[in-house]
Amino acid sequence: MPDAGYLFAAAGVAAAVTWALRALPFAALNALRSSAIVRDLSARTPAGVMVILLCYCLRDLPVTHPARLLAPLVALAVTVAVHLWRRSALLSIVGGTVVYVVLVNAVHLR
Repeated sequence: MPDAGYLFAAAGVAAAVTWALRALPFAALNALRSSAIVRDLSARTPAGVMVILLCYCLRDLPVTHPARLLAPLVALAVTVAVHLWRRSALLSIVGGTVVYVVLVNAVHLR
């Protein structure tokens, strides 16, 4: 078993590395706030994420079975409509999810 000095040194090094890793983002924050690239990314990223989510959610649409297309497309339309109406991502996602689950389970459109 290692002696007490070695254990204290190891714990001290681990604490210092942990503190440094947690402090690093705050140290870099001031430089990033004035960056034009970060401003551009913050303006474009939400739309890009939504496009990726849309592609992910619609990737398995059963295009050979038109009856099975109804639930995802109606849920997508509800999601878009609620978002355009209320401008709330949370409300539109929850609304579209509820419509999809109801259509798939209650109406058996799957």
